[in-house]
Amino acid sequence: MAEHHLWIRPIETVGAEDAPMVGGKSANLGELTRAGFPVPPAFAVTADAYIDAMQAAGLRARLAAEAVPAPDIDEATLIRTSAELAESVTNASVPDEMRADIVAAYEALGARVAVAVRSSAPAEDAADTSFAGIHESYTNIVGAEAVVRAVQACWASLWSERARTYRGIRGISEEPSIAVVVQVMVRSESSGVAFTADPRTGELDRIVIEAALGLGEVVVGGQVEPDTYVVAKDGLQVLDVHLGHQEFEIASTEQGDSRVAVDPARGVQVLDDDQIDRVARLAVGVEQHYGSPQDLEFAFAEGDLWIVQARPITTLNGQGTGRPNGSTAGPSGDGDTAPLLIGLGAGPGSATGRVRVLRDLADGKRLTDGEIIVAPMTRPDWLPILRRAGGIVTDGGGITCHAAIVGRELGKPVVVGARSATTTLRDGQVITVDGDAGVVFEGAVTTAGSRARADEAGTAAVGSAPTVTATSVYVNLATPDAAEAVAATDVDGVGLLRAEFMITEALAGEHPAHMIAEGRRDEYVEKMAAGVSRIAAAFAPRPVVYRAIDLRSNEFADLEGGEIEPDEANPMIGYRGCFRYVRDPELFSLDLDVIHRVRSAYPNVHLMIPFVRTRWELKECLAQLDAHPLGADRRMWRWIMAEVPSVVYWLPEYAALGIDGVSIGSNDLTQLMLGVDRDSEVCKDLFDTLDPAVLDAIDHIIDRASAAGLTTSLCGQAVSTSPALAEHLVRRGITSVSVTPDAAARTRRTVAQAEQRIVLGRARRNEE
Repeated sequence: MAEHHLWIRPIETVGAEDAPMVGGKSANLGELTRAGFPVPPAFAVTADAYIDAMQAAGLRARLAAEAVPAPDIDEATLIRTSAELAESVTNASVPDEMRADIVAAYEALGARVAVAVRSSAPAEDAADTSFAGIHESYTNIVGAEAVVRAVQACWASLWSERARTYRGIRGISEEPSIAVVVQVMVRSESSGVAFTADPRTGELDRIVIEAALGLGEVVVGGQVEPDTYVVAKDGLQVLDVHLGHQEFEIASTEQGDSRVAVDPARGVQVLDDDQIDRVARLAVGVEQHYGSPQDLEFAFAEGDLWIVQARPITTLNGQGTGRPNGSTAGPSGDGDTAPLLIGLGAGPGSATGRVRVLRDLADGKRLTDGEIIVAPMTRPDWLPILRRAGGIVTDGGGITCHAAIVGRELGKPVVVGARSATTTLRDGQVITVDGDAGVVFEGAVTTAGSRARADEAGTAAVGSAPTVTATSVYVNLATPDAAEAVAATDVDGVGLLRAEFMITEALAGEHPAHMIAEGRRDEYVEKMAAGVSRIAAAFAPRPVVYRAIDLRSNEFADLEGGEIEPDEANPMIGYRGCFRYVRDPELFSLDLDVIHRVRSAYPNVHLMIPFVRTRWELKECLAQLDAHPLGADRRMWRWIMAEVPSVVYWLPEYAALGIDGVSIGSNDLTQLMLGVDRDSEVCKDLFDTLDPAVLDAIDHIIDRASAAGLTTSLCGQAVSTSPALAEHLVRRGITSVSVTPDAAARTRRTVAQAEQRIVLGRARRNEE
């Protein structure tokens, strides 16, 4: 048995150099404790303790062999084996001497003191990794035996399906280990997070503090809208205060954690001016100690300020100006202009214009061409007015909301999630929207993003050779507006032509059933065919994949005659896509008529069926296609969208029905895999296309589709902003990717680099 001192380390005895033994979380807390910062008493249970416990239980060899799941493992087996491995760790006996050491270290913290027991993996909270959230943590643990059980539970989380999948994706095959930090709970009256660089804009000269009442998990987990305070580093002057919206707090008592109601209209800052100053000074001190931007969690309890966790900010790029959408443009305009609003940059570019606040579609008649639309949120039927806008600003939404998608495809700058845009901005006010940085300025401002694009255009090489990739790079389009301009760029076709945005214009505000009842079917088909033909002509002979109607019932209900639509609580997962075509064949036949008419002149247009859930509905839908004159045209590709997780199971059966390809809709797939509304501002921290569960589903789709001889594509922005994902998809054998036009050139370079690394790696291995 190993010596005892390798099992337990008081937090004040560890530092950054001890991360391999005590994990990143413990190492950071120890480093801060030794530097004199206020950190609650704690101790680390080392990775050696875990290894020795597994050795003593006779599990170590088996666990090491199962570090990552087999590449071809099916989902059911992965779930079952992971659960078995985790259970074996949980049920393993902790050696008596080790148990005694853990108990003694806990009792030294105080008699039956409440503690937080958190996993502290060796790579977690390091500057270049993102293991955080993969392993478990537990709060308000009281009693020696409860602490030992919580330590075992942290150990077991090393073997969850999520953790094993993540190691496989990251290529980590060595024997896994895990440390644990046991820290005295701070029963906070208020708490939050402080960033020593603006995490949204990348500005290094300010501190951003988010705070809420009670325990900080409501801030970190995005459960409430916290207060936000922006503080200048130089002089620590408060630059901006935004009161949040908190309906409850998590209160920690001797009886455990509980939710306590809070009056959301209380109108009082969570932190007073003195507390803001104390947090800002503490944050600056931590940054100076480490010499790089930091993200720290803090808590106030009985007047004392504590640091309960700290980590480097990993989302900034080399200059410290990283952004969610990959831009490196700074948020500042001319001089030191402060923004009126800070949101999320969702459509690149900038525009200056007069504000037009629109709360519903009927207000659109007040919009003058070039004005900036400011709205709570937009919908597909807003397309006719969105195309006339100079830019778009919304209170809510994320980078996959309607406003963001349409704005990007129309080439409009978009800022979403600005929270108070419709109340802060007023009609006629002149503003500048910076869709790169996600900010809105008063008046006409030259943004850093626009200057960078001008510089790039001025220095671009004339006649430079195009980048060549084996993986096709397609674009997503919603309208024919920019078809000719986009087709003139280096793209391989249209991987996703969304019908719903064109449909709302062709229908002129009427429900399809209403038009058909009035005998105006040909009018609709004529309008739609004209728009699709314009796109097909621009891209010919490159393919244009037309996704059939996928409006949801609530969107159809807004049209004239829409009262026939069902009233659904969750239309996102309701009457839509393939199932709707089965129940309403007349709707599907409209799309078939459109494609049939267009293909007589432009055979580069192909059909994609969205939101396929089961085999029987796809079979009936394809039978409708076969019964239509278009069905005899076997040169037309029959693709389906892979958005619903059930596609992983049904793909071999779908292939047998005669489909030719699948396009992975990463936004809907992420939404349904993780059970999170992709448009939710509250839950935006959960929406992550790079989550191991989502990536595992994508892998299974590519593998099973390729095995069945189907082409595979992925439409989504993540591939354009994540070189690691691009390389992962290329290695997996994806046929193509489809992104918004503004991201196509960047995606082509990213894919080319991935292909070159793969080829070079194989060549080197062959030489060896």
